[in-house]
Amino acid sequence: MSSVERPELAAVPETALWTLWQRAVEARRPDAVLHDPKAVDLVERIDYPFAERFGTSGFQSQLQALRVACFDREVADFLAREPRGTVVCLGEGLETQYWRVDNGRARWLTVDLPEMIALRERLLPPGPRQRYLAADATDLVWADEVDRDRAVLVTAQGLCMYLPPARVKALIAGCADRFPGGSMVVDAVPRWFARFTASGKMRTAAYQVPAMRWAMDAGERDKLRTASPAVTAVRDVRPTDGRGLLGALLPLALTAPWLAAHRPSVTVLNFAEGPEPA
Repeated sequence: MSSVERPELAAVPETALWTLWQRAVEARRPDAVLHDPKAVDLVERIDYPFAERFGTSGFQSQLQALRVACFDREVADFLAREPRGTVVCLGEGLETQYWRVDNGRARWLTVDLPEMIALRERLLPPGPRQRYLAADATDLVWADEVDRDRAVLVTAQGLCMYLPPARVKALIAGCADRFPGGSMVVDAVPRWFARFTASGKMRTAAYQVPAMRWAMDAGERDKLRTASPAVTAVRDVRPTDGRGLLGALLPLALTAPWLAAHRPSVTVLNFAEGPEPA
């Protein structure tokens, strides 16, 4: 496709352009930690002042890429175990994970707000095993569209931090109830970072990061079990293979007690195989 897209998005949906830009900046490097030619292509096709609005930071783009790679690794592992499983991507925006890790047999369902689905359909038309559904990811009507005879992995990347805490808990509980034996991957910003966004301190000269309403320090991840009795296990997904200064600091951030407890996190939730006994 050679046509140029000029998106006009509200504050939270616009974060899809921010994450896209960070992936493309990293993917353009010869020593990239995330190979994402589709993101590079999208940036070139979208008429938007990415660099002027978001800035260009190699540290930030690598940090974002390492987070994305955590999700890629979990999806790839799931598809290795369940080659014909279903990956449900909530609030996916302009994520290009399908083109990075698809195995040629799985089914993919993207659930996002109508304005984002419309943009995604124009820029990333779905293939025969992909489906896009315009819906609020938190109302769970989309769950009726998922084949329960297949293994299911739900991803919520860059979504939950913009939701009220009660809706995050309800979303996790709803997924645990509807997909027995399934799993879910969620990411969270630490509480100090959310406070910065709420105070308006997370910004560039031209862009204000939207306030993040839900936060969780990495050391609190076990609290996610309280969302539902059907959440049977939680597991930390740690970034690997950082480059340069970030790569050198990463082991410290993962092992020094205070830093490890207050860093951004990616967590896998496993769901019980069936309903809890009465």
